[in-house]
Amino acid sequence: MDDFEVDQVVQRALDRLTLLAETTTAMTSTLDSYAAVRRVCRILVPQLADWCAVDLLDDDGRPRRVSVVHRDPGLLPVGGLTGLLPNVPENPVGPLSRALIGAGPLLVTAADIPSPDKAADPLHACQLEVFHQLGTHTAVVAPVRARRQVLGALTIGRSANRAPFTDDDLAMMEDLAHRIALGVDNARLHRETQHIAERLQRSLLPVLPRTGPLQMAARYAPAAATAEVGGDWYDSFPLPNGGTTMIMGDVTGHDLRAAITMSQLRNMLRGIGCDRQEPPGHILRRLDLAHQSLYPQATATCLYALLDQDDDGGWTLTYSSAGHPPPLLVTHEGDTRYLKGGRGLLLGVDPDLPRSHATETLPARSTVLMYTDGLIERRGEDLTHGMTRLRQHAAALARENLDTFCDELLAGMATDHTDDIALLVARTPTRSHRPR
Repeated sequence: MDDFEVDQVVQRALDRLTLLAETTTAMTSTLDSYAAVRRVCRILVPQLADWCAVDLLDDDGRPRRVSVVHRDPGLLPVGGLTGLLPNVPENPVGPLSRALIGAGPLLVTAADIPSPDKAADPLHACQLEVFHQLGTHTAVVAPVRARRQVLGALTIGRSANRAPFTDDDLAMMEDLAHRIALGVDNARLHRETQHIAERLQRSLLPVLPRTGPLQMAARYAPAAATAEVGGDWYDSFPLPNGGTTMIMGDVTGHDLRAAITMSQLRNMLRGIGCDRQEPPGHILRRLDLAHQSLYPQATATCLYALLDQDDDGGWTLTYSSAGHPPPLLVTHEGDTRYLKGGRGLLLGVDPDLPRSHATETLPARSTVLMYTDGLIERRGEDLTHGMTRLRQHAAALARENLDTFCDELLAGMATDHTDDIALLVARTPTRSHRPR
């Protein structure tokens, strides 16, 4: 082998390593597996092939073409050939079907590409149509496989005016498919973990009371970009004396410990509230004492309120805050203001300090909104901007039913939020005398 041939071998090895490195970077740069494979296809075309396609199996085993890239985009129809594909046949014949059950990588030559009307099954016909439409002379189809499970298939093709693929290219294709598989598998594991975390969080949240003239609604929205459980919670329950509680809290942290602490604090507060039936400031002080004994290293915010109706049908809100964002009062006419009374330190700071409470008379058909800070906080933005934005959105929704109020508020306020969000709203009825 002369020096020129050695240089060629070294250059091919360097090109291969560069391509593998770029593929790995593309697959690890995002947890959106569809976006990641589209980036990979754009890397492989035209460096390695004239066109590239990636098919991934849905949860039910149905193949879906998630990306097709050609060096001449004009050859691709509107829609780009992506979407659901026919089911994998029980007796696979075509190269794509075989790859999707784990065979390969497979070299496909012109002799292996008959006309689509000679296909063995619908999936084979679909692949042959793509081969013909994109002028394929040779191709390689490799299974995308991780942890002994086939996740999909990678197909790359070359036209007749380019050097054909050979058996020497199969090892390279196997490496590429393996890197794609690791990225797809990591994205799926992240999604599964996120769903488990969200289900756990939701399982800790209560069913709101449905008795009496009050209307109530609540929402919980997990952080947009994390797979962690957190300490946000809301609660509401009727008291033996006829009042109704509204509670919102947030335990510091985003982990299982925070979720457990949240659940136990909520249950303690329920017991204390039902047993003592004292003003909210007293209830929060009792909770703080218990919290200090059981969770001395944890801090939490909490907003505890009582909704009561008098004999004339009017409603009052008596509330106390342990470092929590203030509730927002929204009248039926759209006037808004924050209720900033009864403020005190976070739970877990100094349980010996007394806690105050405040009382607010609620107009008929008014809405009380409680929320966690994820609704109003944005990185790099002053908190007052978020609070002003919340007032504006809530005012515009003052006359909507509570389900629409909550959903539209989240849609308007929670775009790309980086923290969990909990909402609890109550609406007073048209003024009427209390039944005796």
